[in-house]
Amino acid sequence: MSDEGVVVGEDGLARPVWASRDPLLRDYYDTEWGMPVRDERGMFERISLEAFQSGLSWATILRKRPAFREAFRGFDPDVVAGFDADDVARLMADAGIVRNRRKINATIGNARATVALRDDGGLVDLVWSFRPPTTPEPVTFADVPTVSDESKALAKELRRRGFAHVGPTTMFALMEAIGVVDTHLVGSHRRGTSGVWC
Repeated sequence: MSDEGVVVGEDGLARPVWASRDPLLRDYYDTEWGMPVRDERGMFERISLEAFQSGLSWATILRKRPAFREAFRGFDPDVVAGFDADDVARLMADAGIVRNRRKINATIGNARATVALRDDGGLVDLVWSFRPPTTPEPVTFADVPTVSDESKALAKELRRRGFAHVGPTTMFALMEAIGVVDTHLVGSHRRGTSGVWC
C-alpha cells in the first residue's frame, strides 16, 4: 500500500501514516480519535482545541493539551464563560498554550454561547444533529474530505448561535474527531469501532 494508505505497525495494527510515527498521535488515534463525544464539557473542549489548532499541527495541540486544560479550568463552560480581562491577560502570558488573543477571546465567547444553548437543546445535540446519512469510505489520505455540506451547515448554525472560529473545515475536523463521521481509512484497525457507523 502507498504511503498515503494504511501502514502496519510493529504491533500488527494498520493505521494511517499520520498516526503511525509519533507515539502521542498513535495513542490518540488508537484510543480517542473518532470516538463519540456526547457530554457538553467534552464537546466544548474539542471545539476549543480545534479552533486553536487552525494553522498549526494537531501534534502541537495534543502536546499542549494538559496546559490548555489547566489554563481553561478543565474546559468547564460555566467557568470559562466568566473569564474577564484579567483572565485574558493570564492566558496571553501562559507559554504552555497557544497565545493567540483572537482564539482565546473566541473560546471565552464560545463558552458563553455553550451556556446559552442549554435553553435550546444544548451544544451536544446541536452538533450531532448535523450527522450525515452516510460517511466517507477513504482508502488513502487523499480520499479524506476536508469539508462537507454538513460541516458548512454546522459552522453556519454555530456562528448564528454566537460561536467564533468555527469554520467549515474546522467543523469537519471536529466531526471526524468526535465520531459524527468516520474517516478512518478502509483497512485501519479503527474503522467502524465508534459504534456510530458499521
